[in-house]
Amino acid sequence: MAHISASDLTLEEKASLTSGASFWYTKPIERVGLPAVMVTDGPHGLRKQREGGDHLGMGDSVPATCFPPAVGLGSSWDVDLIERVGVALGVETSIENVAVLLGPGINIKRSPLCGRNFEYLSEDPIVSGVLGAALVRGIQSQGVGTSLKHFAANNQEDDRMRVSSDVDPRPLREIYLRGFERVVKDAQPWTVMCAYNKINGVYASEDPWLLTQVLRDDWGFEGLVVSDWGAVNDRVAGLPAGLDLEMPSSNGVTDRQLVDAVAAGTLDEAALDVAAQRVIDLVEKAQAGAGRIAGPLDVDAHHALAREAAGRSIVLLQNEGDLLPLRRDAKIAVVGAFAEKPRYQGAGSSMINPTRLDDALTAVRGAASGEVAYAPGFSVAPAATDDEQQTLRAEAVAAAAGADVIVAFLGLPARIESEGYDRTDIDLPAEQLALLDALLEVTPNVVVVLSNGGVVALPFADRVPAIVEAWLLGQAGGSATADVLFGDVNPSGKLTETVPVRLSDTPAFLDFPGEFGHVRYGEGLFVGYRWYDARGLEVAFPFGHGLSYTTFSYGQATASVGADGDVTVTVPVTNTGAVAGREVVQVYTSRGASIVQRAPRELKAFASVALEAGQTREVTVTVRRADLAYWDVRVDRWVVEGGAYAVEVGASSRDIRATATVEIEGDAVSVPLSRESSLGEVMAHPVAGPVIQQAIAQMMQGMEGVADIMPEGVDPTAMMASFPFGRISMMAGDAATPEMIDGIIAMANAPR
Repeated sequence: MAHISASDLTLEEKASLTSGASFWYTKPIERVGLPAVMVTDGPHGLRKQREGGDHLGMGDSVPATCFPPAVGLGSSWDVDLIERVGVALGVETSIENVAVLLGPGINIKRSPLCGRNFEYLSEDPIVSGVLGAALVRGIQSQGVGTSLKHFAANNQEDDRMRVSSDVDPRPLREIYLRGFERVVKDAQPWTVMCAYNKINGVYASEDPWLLTQVLRDDWGFEGLVVSDWGAVNDRVAGLPAGLDLEMPSSNGVTDRQLVDAVAAGTLDEAALDVAAQRVIDLVEKAQAGAGRIAGPLDVDAHHALAREAAGRSIVLLQNEGDLLPLRRDAKIAVVGAFAEKPRYQGAGSSMINPTRLDDALTAVRGAASGEVAYAPGFSVAPAATDDEQQTLRAEAVAAAAGADVIVAFLGLPARIESEGYDRTDIDLPAEQLALLDALLEVTPNVVVVLSNGGVVALPFADRVPAIVEAWLLGQAGGSATADVLFGDVNPSGKLTETVPVRLSDTPAFLDFPGEFGHVRYGEGLFVGYRWYDARGLEVAFPFGHGLSYTTFSYGQATASVGADGDVTVTVPVTNTGAVAGREVVQVYTSRGASIVQRAPRELKAFASVALEAGQTREVTVTVRRADLAYWDVRVDRWVVEGGAYAVEVGASSRDIRATATVEIEGDAVSVPLSRESSLGEVMAHPVAGPVIQQAIAQMMQGMEGVADIMPEGVDPTAMMASFPFGRISMMAGDAATPEMIDGIIAMANAPR
């Protein structure tokens, strides 16, 4: 179709373009030949409403491949695999003639209680940003768009429509926005979805700092900003702030508000032109990609990819005595309702109608050559009585009698994890813990397989030899779990979030979910592993942890700085075991003596590496100079601090295998001086420092008596380092008059 300009439209037509025609469609402008396009939910599968279905599309969506949700897929740490999943998602989106798949979600897992953590990738912004960019690249390679969400600081479901996330500048930039910045700069998603919540008192949907200054001016975002469904508080305020498209339809109400505001002179029509043009550009981009893939969907191929991705998402937390992989001829007892009726996705807007669904019980029986007994062991029905649970438990114990090994499928019932509300604890249900206790009386050879969208406490870790974190794995998760249990797939997943010992140990424990419409991010920069490491807290399993059926050794690491300032880190990694495997090599950096508060170590880069038994590979990863920067609140910009950085290469945040040191050239920072500047800051200034040092020397000459009564070794200058410069005349007298102070400040701040 011919290119359409907003200038071709009437005021009313432009306003109409900036809100939806219905729940999932944009508005057409038939007069100029602009069609409507459909957007629909993701992010781990396509949730497209059938014609005539319910308006949300939850009860009647077309069958689509349900890939592992982000909680699982992120644990693969594999950029190439995730991009391949993205390609498959793009194919299914294109076949169904959908313009934009609403995802990925990359919000930080601030608290394990967040009800939507299953949709998010990590507690770390580098992991979220790198993997989120891979998904966007894959999906958009098929001529359809993505919607990066939820922008920003959307880290809880409680009061999510209005709560203010009150975050200081450094953690906001370094933790909560950094992943979004990575995806925008690396992959340019077609759209960004603004969140429901406020940030520091301002709704995300009407925040010009967030939607224009940061997203567009600082990061160079070129696409369209769409609201989360129902996130618009004030459409007239939101549009000039940078909100281009309100979803869903307002039935024309907010369109009229925009027209009236332009007529009244309270809204510049030029701002409406910009938003309307962005909608037009999105529609034209979608039309250019429409029909690229005609279908039909290769259901088998996509199911096979879902199975591969699920197998790579599983994290082997513990395997004492090499209980896993299972012998095929072993007498196996499978216990737990999730083995037969899998939990494979979370509840809410991301629920997919799968093309098929594998269960672990069938897959285990198909892989085993020996006897496989089964008992559900517990009921997930909310109305199940204690007597009913006890009966099921007794039946499970009986079924497990004489088993060589018990595989216990435990986890969180679906009702506990959902969009719209948060969890209240991180405990497994009491009836499941009681079941496990009873099974351990039968045999100590118990493998626990977990089904959960958020981390759970593991008080039994010292009593159970093997624990498999199987997350929510999508439609092929049952078969993938059997693949790992029997060793057809060597587990290679790693935790992208810390498993704490207790909820009270977690960083946001005292500040989650807030009160009276505000949640204070009191832990600051210390989110996830940063918190546990800084406080020296015991954890159940650390960030980045995950075992294999083989072993890996690391050689000496080297690190060097390139001409572009990026750091190249190289380390030889050897598969020292008897089977092929995959290792996730993680690179952390730290600054021992920094001018700003820092965590003991921070992840900066990673690589997933496949190795045959006995094979050694030189693994090279790049740490971007930009990722070494901190947000300097004095000058409101990113700054790389100069000096020596420790580069730590490891198998987890608490399993460092090799170290190197690299010298980084710092960024020049010129902070204007004022009367409020401390004496220490003035003395450190290259221009003002020498001048004020002379004045201090003169002042000290007249204070010999004071110096005599000082305890030995006390430095009077150090005592005065925090003294405001503008008040020093009270101490220095004629050696530093107010006029001299103002003159020194003017000289220091003069342009050079």
